[in-house]
Amino acid sequence: MTSHQKIHLMNMLRLSLILVILAGCSTTPPPAPVSHAPQEGGHYKTDGPGLHPPADLADIPDAVPRKEPLNKFANRPYTALGKVYVPDLSNKPYKVQGMASWYGRKFHNQKTSTGELYDMYGMTGASTTLPLPCYVRVTNLANRKSVVVRVNDRGPFKSDRIIDLTYTAAWKLGFVNQGSAWVEVERIFPK
Repeated sequence: MTSHQKIHLMNMLRLSLILVILAGCSTTPPPAPVSHAPQEGGHYKTDGPGLHPPADLADIPDAVPRKEPLNKFANRPYTALGKVYVPDLSNKPYKVQGMASWYGRKFHNQKTSTGELYDMYGMTGASTTLPLPCYVRVTNLANRKSVVVRVNDRGPFKSDRIIDLTYTAAWKLGFVNQGSAWVEVERIFPK
């Protein structure tokens, strides 16, 4: 790496840190109400499906891949939990296997990395390095169920996870109660 590239990378990291600090200073809506009902499934005590999930989860359509410009703010190198992540903007094929998890009401209506509001009943996902936004097919390798989601957020920041999904996507894949599943994630390139 040349000294010019090192300086550029350091400047990008500084800018990312400033953006993270500024984002922490912004106002956010109050958290969704927490249920005091017994918790089921593999989610955190302060998270979960919410009190009244839609009755028609099976009818919520998968994301439909379409060409979109990359988000200019969400595709820069960034640091989370002390680790530096560099988004892969190469447009190379992406097909990996690993653990998927889901995130629910704790983040519902909070801003995603692209600035959109997270909808736990939509069909979206989070990746540490995929370009934002992009589309992926996620297949639960235990039951072969498959969904298409639009990746518009960063995470999960646990080393054993490759993607975070909405409650609905996890429900359709059959792992809401377990909290995680071994999946294959393949990027879809819209024509």
